[in-house]
Parts: sequence; C-alpha cells; structure tokens
Amino acid sequence: MGLFSFLTQELAIDLGTANTIIIHNDKIVVDEPSIVAIDQKTGKLIAIGEKARQMHGKTHENIKTIRPLRDGVIADFNAAEQMIRGMIKIINSKPRLFSPSLRMVVCIPSGSTEVEVRAVRDSSEHAGGRDVFLIYEPMAASIGIGIDVEAPEGTMIVDIGGGTTEIAVIALGGIVCNKSIRVAGDGFTNDIQTYMRHQHNIKIGERTAEEIKINVGSALPDLDNPPADYIVRGPNLMTAMPIEIPVSYQEIAHCLDKSISKVESAVLNVLEHTPPELYADIVNKGINLAGGGALLRGLSRRLTDKINIPFHVAEDPLHAVARGTAIALKNVEKFSFLMR
Repeated sequence: MGLFSFLTQELAIDLGTANTIIIHNDKIVVDEPSIVAIDQKTGKLIAIGEKARQMHGKTHENIKTIRPLRDGVIADFNAAEQMIRGMIKIINSKPRLFSPSLRMVVCIPSGSTEVEVRAVRDSSEHAGGRDVFLIYEPMAASIGIGIDVEAPEGTMIVDIGGGTTEIAVIALGGIVCNKSIRVAGDGFTNDIQTYMRHQHNIKIGERTAEEIKINVGSALPDLDNPPADYIVRGPNLMTAMPIEIPVSYQEIAHCLDKSISKVESAVLNVLEHTPPELYADIVNKGINLAGGGALLRGLSRRLTDKINIPFHVAEDPLHAVARGTAIALKNVEKFSFLMR
C-alpha cells in the first residue's frame, strides 16, 4: 500500500434496513437512517439520512421518501445506489484533485439469496466501489463484539436489526447453522401502529410508532425500573378529532409479545440444529445479543427465562456489526475466508 494508500479509501459499511453506518479509519463517519428523499420529476436526490427522515410521512407529491432496504434486502436499486453514493459524499466533502478509489466491505444478511447478494455488490460498485467485499452480518457482529471467531468453540449471536433478526452459531471462522427471520425492529414498529389503531382508535405514523418503541418499548410486562408513560397525539379514527393517549410499557410488552415469541422460536430452532459439542460451549458462555433490537427493555431477561441460557447484550449493540465490518476490512487478508 505505502505510497498509494492515499489514493485508496477504505470504508466499512453496515447497510442496514433502519440505519446505515460507515466507518473510515476506525471512526464512525456516517451514522444515518437508511432513507432518501428524491424529487419525483427529475429523479434527483434531495436529502439523505436524518434530513430525509424528518421529511418522511410529511411530503407532497413532488417529493418521495424511500427506504431503499426492506427486510435487510435492497428493494429499490436506484435509491440504494443514490443513498450509498450520497453517504460516501458526506465523507469526501472536501474538494480533491481526483477522487480516491474505494475499497469497501459491506455486510449482508446471512439468509441472502444469490440475487440479493448481487444487488448489494452491484449497488456498491455503481456507487464507486472498486474492490467490494461482502461479509455476513452475524459474523461481522461477532467480530465487533470481540469474539474470536476462529476459535474451535461455538458462539451464538442473535442480531436484531431493523429488517431481519439474524441468528447464527459460529465456530472455526464459519457459520455452522443460522436462521434469518424477517421479524425485527420494523416489525415491532408495525405491531405498535396496528395496536394503537385497534386498541385506541388512533392513527399514528411510522415515526411516532418508533418514538413509542424507544420511549416505552418493553419485552416484559414487569420491569424493575419502568419508564414513564408516553403521551401520543393523533387523530381519532372515527371522528378525526385530535386525541391524547398515555401509552404504558405494559401495553407495548403485550403488543410485541407475538413478534418476540417468533424470535424465541427461531433461536430454539437454531439450537435444535446445533451440534452437541458446540451446544455445550453456548450453554457455558451464553448467547450474545446485538443490533438495535437488543436495546428493547427486558428482552435479554425474557429470552434468558424462556431458553434457560444466559443472554448478554453487547456493549454498543447498534454499532457492533459496523465495528466488526471495520475490523474485517483492516484484516482483509486474515478474514478473506469470511468474505464473498
């Protein structure tokens, strides 16, 4: 590298359904919601990330806000490419004589089909990536938490993101068994929207549902230090008159119960297929929780009680995948067997 290192820029990208995080030189340089606002007439990019999120649900017909990823998979190819390109521009905002060639490691859900993998690769290449490496999310999350993935012992990771929950058992630098289910943060948000509509006759948008989840989201109806009720304002579905409703964490625990049960049964399903030697390692060490969903109050306790194996929430669960991707990028040669 030496002399030409300044000609090459290395980026680790966690392309998430909810948030996209880019790490450059061990620093998080971009941490923005995965959303773009596009001018309908010209197809030009108006805003990305937080600016676009503030427009979400508040636009007129000339502006469209798009979340390019659904369920961990690129749903809108053009918007995804514009988003990646726009986020890379945020880093390279200083004028340069020539743009550096980009080396990227991008992480993908472990249940991705060949077509979905191709879509991520193509979008990254179109956005200017010269060398694009792909790494599976649970693998990246494990490296990010600080697990020695090459060790001859089993570790289990449950990564609850925005679009998918990734569950994997890792040993000797490979994924032994895994499951990727499309029940995750977005699913929780939808559950809250539906619940508010049926239970309280109040119509709320995606952003408000997200606020409820952050403020009073819970996986258990009895918490040791419960959050205060969250006041929701919106139109009554019958009369269209404004109403205010206090929402308690117990209600949210009740409304998320079904989705969390799906996560539990997926974890049990993976444990069922785990070879006995690795199973013993997992019982000894416990299971690691990463991703934004790991921040849900009481989740690790609920899973521990249900599955009888201790669950540990990672230190910074939101950035575990991105950190692991960055470590993999620094040691591309060492981790080349993990890349695609």
